[in-house]
Order: sequence, then structure tokens, then C-alpha cells
Amino acid sequence: MTITAGDSPAMQHKTDGFDLASAKVCVVMNRGSGKKKHVELREMLNERLAPACGRFELRESRKGSDLPALARKVATEGFDLVIAAGGDGTQSAVAGALVDRDVVMGVLPGGTFNYFARDLGVGETVEEALDTILDARVEAVDVGDVNGLIFLNNVSLGAYPQILKTREGIYKRWGRSRMAAYWSVLVALRRLRRPMQLVARVDGQESRYTSALVFVARSAYQLDSFGLEGAEEIRRGEFAVLIAKAKHPLPLMRSALRMAMGKSAKNDDFDLILTDELTIETPKRRQLIAHDGEKTALESPFRLKVRHDGLKVLLPRDGVSKTEQPKG
Repeated sequence: MTITAGDSPAMQHKTDGFDLASAKVCVVMNRGSGKKKHVELREMLNERLAPACGRFELRESRKGSDLPALARKVATEGFDLVIAAGGDGTQSAVAGALVDRDVVMGVLPGGTFNYFARDLGVGETVEEALDTILDARVEAVDVGDVNGLIFLNNVSLGAYPQILKTREGIYKRWGRSRMAAYWSVLVALRRLRRPMQLVARVDGQESRYTSALVFVARSAYQLDSFGLEGAEEIRRGEFAVLIAKAKHPLPLMRSALRMAMGKSAKNDDFDLILTDELTIETPKRRQLIAHDGEKTALESPFRLKVRHDGLKVLLPRDGVSKTEQPKG
């Protein structure tokens, strides 16, 4: 990383790594998603991380919906490093507050899938990610932007926001697990009624589609794990835009099952667009979108672009990923 006059003392002090000992550090996490787990995490942070920092604070939100406002507040308070402790929704909320700021982000994974942590290679457990933070370098990474909303892994239209609604109910009844997440996909797709009419514009060219699902991916790890094309292009700074050819519940369920089993084929199941900027327009002007496991209503048209090098993050100082790459 190139050190500039605007960088914080923690980055200037050691050009080959992040100087945690001189850094003002804040950990942001959601207190409402598991009391026992957060008590244990608090103890670990106080034992391992706090003594290594120049200054250490922990800020907790009462519920997930409070996280974006909390992260924006923390971003303006002069911290050198803000660490997001939680799942991809927490990571996304913190990243959204830090994009294009002279503040570094650290990642402590605590969710079901942790795609962002896996993409970065910082470790899949809190212990591994703490090892990264304690001996790290700073690097700028790309993030996604849809109508000014920052996302790290994916944005989707159509069936997927309904899947998230269904997942919330299943989690409340059966608890959080990958099996529950996959089951929610099948339950939600059974309720799908009508497909979307949409227009995609890339480099001045316009294409029309009828589809039940549009999935805009920024996570190479996620695409690799499902055996989908586009991961290498994501690593080079583009989106992989997957537009389902299925228009109705049954064929979309078949595509979802093929994805879950790693047997999805682009030509059979999806049209694929590879670009770092596009616009998607739907007849419905205000529409619910899913982004990094959260839901937000936005206005069509949806203007998507990659914010290149928009976020500074901590990565393993030796450059060796602590995340095992998916097999397939």
C-alpha cells in the first residue's frame, strides 16, 4: 500500500504493517443477536485485543437496524481502525460508513456464511480473524454500490428478498443454521407468483429480460462455492450479474437445487453479464432489494457500480490467506 500524507499515524509508523500499538480502535457489534456469544466475545476482545491497542473502545447496538447509524457515528470520531464483529450484515453496515474515509476496517466474522471474511482470507473464526488483526497490513479493496447503498457480497431483485423474509421466520422457529437458510429458499420459491420485466443497460447497450431473480455478485468465494462462473472477473474488479432464465417457481426451484449441489450451469440456468457498471430498470418504481442478507426498498432504476479501492481493510501481514478456498 502507498502511504500518503493523509494516512493515519498507525499506517505511517510502519510501512510494512498496521501499527496497532499506536492506533485508536473501536469494535462495533450487534448486541441483540446472541447474548451468550457476545459475552464470550467481549471477554476475548478485552483479553487479546485491548492490550495491543493504543486506545480501545467497544460500541454495541441494541438491534441490527441500529447498526448503520452507529457505524456512521463511529466513523466520524477519529478512530484509526473500526472493527466489525458479526455476520455479513454487520460487515456491510460498517463498510458503508467507512467507504472513501481515511479509516481502516477490521473484520471479525460471526455470521452464518461470512462471505466477506472468506473473500478477504482473514479467517473463518473469531480467533483466526483476531490473529490477522494483531499482525496485519492495510490494503484497499473494491465494494459494490447500488443507488448510493454500499454492499460487499451481493444485491438481488425478485425472489431473493422474499427468501430473506421467509428465512427470518424459519430462524426464529428453528434457529440459525445453513440448513435452515437453504430450506428457506425452497419455501420462499413455492410462494413466487409472477416474474419481473426488466431492462439492463451496459455501455449504452440495452437488453430486456423476463426473470424471477436477478443476482448481482461481488463475492468471488460465494460464486466459487456454488460452482458459478464469474469469480475471476469479480477478483479483477467487476460484477457477475446472474439473471435467472426461470420465470416461475418450479424451474427456479430446480435451478436453486442445482446451485446447492454445485451443478448449476450458466447456459442452462442464468444469463451472465460481466461489468463494473450497469443500470437495471423495472416497471415497479419502488422495489424491495436484498443486500448482504438485509432488505431495503429502493427506487428504480437501480444504478450499480464497483467502487474501486473504496475501502481500506486489514489483511494478513504475510499475505497468506487464513481461509480455506472452496473445493470443486
